[in-house]
Amino acid sequence: MLSRQIADKLRAFETPFYLYDLSLLRQTLESAVSVANKYGYVIHYAIKANFDPRIIAIIREYGLGIDCASGNEVRCAIEAGFDPSVIVYAGVGKRDKEIRYALEQGIYAINCESLQELELIDKIAGELGKVQPIGLRINPDIDPKTNKCIDTGQADSKFGISYEEVIANIDAIKELQHVKVAGMHLHIGSQIRELHVFEYLCEKVNSIVSHLSSLGLDFGFIDVGGGLGINYDFPENEPVPNFASVFAIINSHLKTGGRPVHFEFGRAIVAQCGELITSVLFNKTTATGRKLVIVDGSMTELIRPALYGAYHNIENITSRAQERERYTIVGTACESTDVFDEGITLPRTQRGDLLTIKSAGAYGMSMASRYNLHDLPSAVYSDDIK
Repeated sequence: MLSRQIADKLRAFETPFYLYDLSLLRQTLESAVSVANKYGYVIHYAIKANFDPRIIAIIREYGLGIDCASGNEVRCAIEAGFDPSVIVYAGVGKRDKEIRYALEQGIYAINCESLQELELIDKIAGELGKVQPIGLRINPDIDPKTNKCIDTGQADSKFGISYEEVIANIDAIKELQHVKVAGMHLHIGSQIRELHVFEYLCEKVNSIVSHLSSLGLDFGFIDVGGGLGINYDFPENEPVPNFASVFAIINSHLKTGGRPVHFEFGRAIVAQCGELITSVLFNKTTATGRKLVIVDGSMTELIRPALYGAYHNIENITSRAQERERYTIVGTACESTDVFDEGITLPRTQRGDLLTIKSAGAYGMSMASRYNLHDLPSAVYSDDIK
C-alpha cells in the first residue's frame, strides 16, 4: 500500500492519472530475464499491454523483443528503437498496408492466423522481392481456465488456424514461394493462474511439431505465447509473477528438438507496476440503500471491469477514518456498466479522498478512450514524486 507521505504528495497531480512504479517494473524484468536466460528462452513484450514511452524504454534496456498486434504497434516498436529482428507480428485481421510495412521493415516473423493471410503475405512479399519468415499460429483447442472473454486457444476461437486445416493444405503451404514457415506459434489465453494448463500446451505442441515435421515442415522456432496471470486479489502478496514456475514447466514438458523457444508476456511484465489514482467527487445513497462513491475516473480510463467483469483491488489511500463502510465505486461515464466494484469495504470515504485502483499497468492506459469527450489520463512515475 502507498505510504501516507506518498499518498499526500499525489494530491499535487490532477486526477485521474496512472501511477507507475518504475522500481517494481525493473524488478519484474530482472526476474523474467534472469530465469529465461537460464534456459536460453526468448521473451517478446506484448506491447498492446502498455505502450507508455518510459515503460517501453526500460523494457528495451533489458533486451526483450516486441510482440505486436497491429501495424501501428510495429511502427511504435521501431520508433522506440527496437531492432526489427526482435519484432513479431500477430493478429487475426492484418490490413494490406500493415503487412507491407512489416515486410519492408524486415521483422523477425509474421505469425499468420489464416490461410488467406498466408497467401496475401506471399503475394505482397513477392511484389517486394522478399521471402518473409512466418510463424503458423495454430489453434490447439485448449481451455486455459481463465475469463472466457480473454481465452484464445479453444476450437471455436477467432484466433489461429485449425490444425486440421493446416494438415489439409500442407502441400499448398509448402509451395508458396515468398514465405518461409520459420516457426510455430500457439497462444491459449490471458491471465492464466492454473499453471498446469501450460503442461497441456506442451503436450499439444509436441504432438503438432512432430507430425508437421514428418510432413516436411521444418520449424526453426517454437512460440508458446504468453498468458501468465497476476494476483489481482492481493497484489502486495505477489508483486512479481511466477516466471520461474512457468519456465520450469516448459523446460520439463516441451520437446524442443533444439529449437529456440519464444514467449510473449504483456500483463505479467507491467500490470503490477501501474495503478489508477482517482479522486472522490460525491457520495450518494440510492433508493434501495446502496451507498455509491462517485469518482472522477471511469471506464474511459480503465475499461476492464465494465468490459468483461475484471476485478481490481481498490483502496482509499488518504482517509484517516477508523470506521469502515460498504460502497459501490462508480465512474463518471454515461453508462450503467461504468462500475469499478460493488459492495467493497473501505474506511469512511468522502469527497476529496484519493482511491487507488491497483494492478492497472496492463490494458489500462492502452485501452483508454475519449468517450464522453473525456481527457486521456496522464502518467506519473515513481521518480516524479519527490
